[in-house]
Amino acid sequence: MKLLHIDSSALGGYSVSRQLTADIVAELKRATPNLAIRYHDLAAQPLPHWTPVADASDPAAVLSTEMLEEFLAADVVVIGAPMYNFAISSQLKAWLDRILVAGKTFRYTANGPEGLAGGKRVIVASSRGGFYGKDTPAAAMDFQEPYLRAAFAFIGIHDVEFVRAEGIAIGDEQKAAALKSARSTIGTLVAKAA
Repeated sequence: MKLLHIDSSALGGYSVSRQLTADIVAELKRATPNLAIRYHDLAAQPLPHWTPVADASDPAAVLSTEMLEEFLAADVVVIGAPMYNFAISSQLKAWLDRILVAGKTFRYTANGPEGLAGGKRVIVASSRGGFYGKDTPAAAMDFQEPYLRAAFAFIGIHDVEFVRAEGIAIGDEQKAAALKSARSTIGTLVAKAA
């Protein structure tokens, strides 16, 4: 089984989403000892923003092909997606631009777009400074989770799983509670897959 691990937080060792992706991958590795893991730190090694490239030997085109092939080969994708200004990081958006590719992960048909990348398990570790859940006053400002759900559904992955840590900027006590809650979710997710 192949796992693709993507981190996109710019906060390094202070990142909650990085802590959560590491925990998710460790639990999956424990449950599946033969797991082959490929890792990308999109903050430490950012992808250039997507531009059309005519020459397949261009370094940007080679990188795009590599990212797409790794994604297509993965059985499980674990993504660290902190909320930045109500949405995802530009680093993560640049990666998504490499995997949402017409003719590879989706195609247009007379009946509308059709996803071609189904059959993968996608787990997103989401960290948020405030509270943006569906029953909160700020729910309408959440462009992070709905965007990720829509992007993956577009390519045929309809059951994206989220591990959330909300309110982490409110204070140490809330951050600890959010991490505890998120980590209990990880255990449930891994047990469900076993």
